Amino acid sequence: MRTVQTMQGDTVDLICLRYFGFTGGVTEQVMSLNPQLTNHYLVLPALINIALPDAPKRQQKEIIQLWT
Repeated sequence: MRTVQTMQGDTVDLICLRYFGFTGGVTEQVMSLNPQLTNHYLVLPALINIALPDAPKRQQKEIIQLWT
């Protein structure tokens, strides 16, 4: 687990996108690790320390080719 500090204009999903490259599933993990974030509105203030979970494995969908 690592800790990052918010920048002006950050949201939880923007932080997830920045550090993980996607938001699905990981945003919920960040919120559970940081319950204090519910005290803030959508846009977080700068300089808040946020714990991030270990980078989850993103499942890659199988591509089906219909025509050859």
